[in-house]
Amino acid sequence: MKVLFVHQNFPGQFLHLAPALRTRGHDCRALTDVKNKRESQIPTMRYRHDVPLPDPVATRLGRNFTQMTDRGIAVARTCLQLRDKHGYTPDVIFGHSGWGETLFLKEVWPSAKLIVYAEFYYRGVERDVGFDPEFSRPGFDPVMAAQARAAHLGQSLLHADAALAPTKWQASTYPPALRPMIEVIFDGVNTAVMAPNPEASLTLPNGTVLRAGDEVLTFVNRNLEPYRGYHTFMRALPDVMAARPKAQVVIVGGDDVSYGAAAPKGQTWKQIFLDEVKDRLDMSRVHFLGKVPYPQFVALMQISRAHAYLTYPFVLSWSMLEAMSAGAYVIGSRSAPVEELIEDGVNGCLVDFFDIKAWSTALTEALAEPEQFFPQRRAARQTILDNYDLQNICMPRMVDYVESFAPKG
Repeated sequence: MKVLFVHQNFPGQFLHLAPALRTRGHDCRALTDVKNKRESQIPTMRYRHDVPLPDPVATRLGRNFTQMTDRGIAVARTCLQLRDKHGYTPDVIFGHSGWGETLFLKEVWPSAKLIVYAEFYYRGVERDVGFDPEFSRPGFDPVMAAQARAAHLGQSLLHADAALAPTKWQASTYPPALRPMIEVIFDGVNTAVMAPNPEASLTLPNGTVLRAGDEVLTFVNRNLEPYRGYHTFMRALPDVMAARPKAQVVIVGGDDVSYGAAAPKGQTWKQIFLDEVKDRLDMSRVHFLGKVPYPQFVALMQISRAHAYLTYPFVLSWSMLEAMSAGAYVIGSRSAPVEELIEDGVNGCLVDFFDIKAWSTALTEALAEPEQFFPQRRAARQTILDNYDLQNICMPRMVDYVESFAPKG
């Protein structure tokens, strides 16, 4: 069958699925934003979306919906050209719903089966909005704004034939009326690559070589920001480093913002919270690596003695599952996305997101007594092998799921 993947940053969540379907003989193609420079073995077409941002005064709570529908229109017009000028009609369309790209595709190809990747549904309460009072102002306005942000997400599912979410909790964020159409299948972890390696090592920019078994504390996110608990981690760090004078701290992440509000103008969240505590840190043992190539990330997880992962009630990071697969001891925030995978004391450790003292204690104990936590490390990897393995569990399920929408007859 002909399968069209739609994602403004393709391959995104389709990194493994698209090649797997192509290997099985399906005609797979992708449609992405022209600004996306990522390469793929999948034949990729591009749309142009250069619409200026809407006037917030004119659009008010509809600003997000305006942005998403503007992109959806750009995608739909490109697809009209594919249909009318090139005679292309897919059997199945699989697109991410997060940016409005799938909104009008059924109007172009009404006979195609449309699957949307349902990653997260915004809501004014009990999720990311208002979770962290340090950065979320109280009041009813933020609640209404969050609800308004979800308008295009609900519409995306209403116009689709089916949806897929990576975790049970993320699927549960959608309204009850939409949940029955959502299948839960995680993207998958390559457990052959993300595996324990007692010979692993990582050379830091200053020439220091860290090896498996060394006293290494790690923190990894795409960007260093409050949504992923960077502020909590940094505030816990002085006591940890004072108690463990030989510990090396390796922090991976960029200076941008993936989620939530940007830092005050001219500043970065990274620097704001580093400045808050740096007078109490031995900076010769704190290593900010920025964004690193994937092989370096793999090695880092393999040498990590303690890995801190925090998140608001929001989308779960792949990096946490990859850390577990590599056999790292993950100390995670006691928030719903993390609790789906980590059971405290069994395959990791859970700590209240805001409890700085508890974080310092848990991280210090993990560094001081690594032998005590070997069973949890083994259990963490087994959790991934049993439930989230790419080749043996997730990809076969994902392929079967997409192929179930093949034309009959």
